[in-house]
Amino acid sequence: MGLPDAWLPDLYIVALTGAGLLIALVVWLPVALRRLPLTLPIVCVAIGAALFALPQVGFHPLPTRYPELTERLSEFVVIIALMGAGLKIDRVFGFRRWSVALRLIAITMPLSIGAITLIGGWWLGLSWTMALLLGASLAPTDPVLASDVQVGPPKTHDEDEVRFGLTAEAGMNDGFAFPFVHLAIALAASAATGEPWLAEWFTVNVLWEIGVGIGAGYAIGRAFGWLTFHVPAETKLAKAGDGLIALSATFVSYGLTEIIHCYGFLAVFVTALTFRHAHRDHELHVGMHELSEQVERLAMMALLLLFGGALVSGLLAPLQWVDAAAAILILFVVRPIAGLLGLLGHQANWRERLTLAFFGIRGVGSIYYLAYGLNHMPAAGAERLWATVGLVILMSILIHGLTVTPIMRKLDRVQGRDPDLDDDDDDAGGAGESEAPAKAAPA
Repeated sequence: MGLPDAWLPDLYIVALTGAGLLIALVVWLPVALRRLPLTLPIVCVAIGAALFALPQVGFHPLPTRYPELTERLSEFVVIIALMGAGLKIDRVFGFRRWSVALRLIAITMPLSIGAITLIGGWWLGLSWTMALLLGASLAPTDPVLASDVQVGPPKTHDEDEVRFGLTAEAGMNDGFAFPFVHLAIALAASAATGEPWLAEWFTVNVLWEIGVGIGAGYAIGRAFGWLTFHVPAETKLAKAGDGLIALSATFVSYGLTEIIHCYGFLAVFVTALTFRHAHRDHELHVGMHELSEQVERLAMMALLLLFGGALVSGLLAPLQWVDAAAAILILFVVRPIAGLLGLLGHQANWRERLTLAFFGIRGVGSIYYLAYGLNHMPAAGAERLWATVGLVILMSILIHGLTVTPIMRKLDRVQGRDPDLDDDDDDAGGAGESEAPAKAAPA
């Protein structure tokens, strides 16, 4: 016997209630999970799977059904994460100071793309364009889900070589992976039309879009930095202390750069670094980072709830056993070996190198690149590609999520830091007195 219609809650009220619970989880779970071998993304995926498995829920959030929404939602989460990552890096840019990140970008990522492309083409039997798209999608370290191994908030100096390397890599590789996505699209178009592709790809998608993307990000960051901290006025804009300026800088940087057809992801990260450099010690950076992180967590949690729903809706159904074997190979062989090769000769001990090589976390960035690529080229075999990428992301969330806390706490102790020091300070002095969390805030 069903309930009378008058007793059934309005959908709007249900949505408000769900949004309230979502925000509460975003606030409470990172604190509750701080010392546990568990992360917020794992909980989000589990909740999403449980929610969408209910028979009353008829919505199936499969990326193949909603390709445009998948691209736009993942795009939004990534650009917010990139602004947050750039704002919290204390280290001033320099080729020697940033050598660990540059090695991961210039050596590890191309090696990963090449290895995954070969796996996709020779082992999985994909077309070479689809194999290249798979490689470009799964090579970058994700700036969203990798926040557990990133540096702490601005001015906390929680920036050892491992945390810095993974933060800077995640910030830069989202821009430098895009040329390979465009290469897959160009090869697919050339196969259909027979038109030459190399000259246009290299001059436009590599030289122009990377170079102008960096330049545009720098110019916009300088403009926001000058207006915020150095504008000649009796009352400087920085005194307002409104962290919303970080969202403004994110959207302006991404929007203007994309309007001139350059890499907005790269521009946003450069904008954040330049904005931070305008006045490195100002308290406004802390507020901007906190707001960016809160928005990022909300958007990330919503996306991972949908990802959990996609899993129970049949996302992994097209998988073959070779796809599962390839996913294991990509996570536990390709990235670690490519990472270690990229760090040959780098001044870091073996623990740091192994940690940097292992935590090549795959996540929201992979979703975006695959969605973008499939939305701009013939999508034959899209379901299998989504299943493979979905499995890699799920395995990364679980394996990296379960190991990140014990590994990073062990690394802190080996390097002479007490990972529980700030928790003890919070207990003794109250929330808000400790500025530097021992573990980068989970996202």
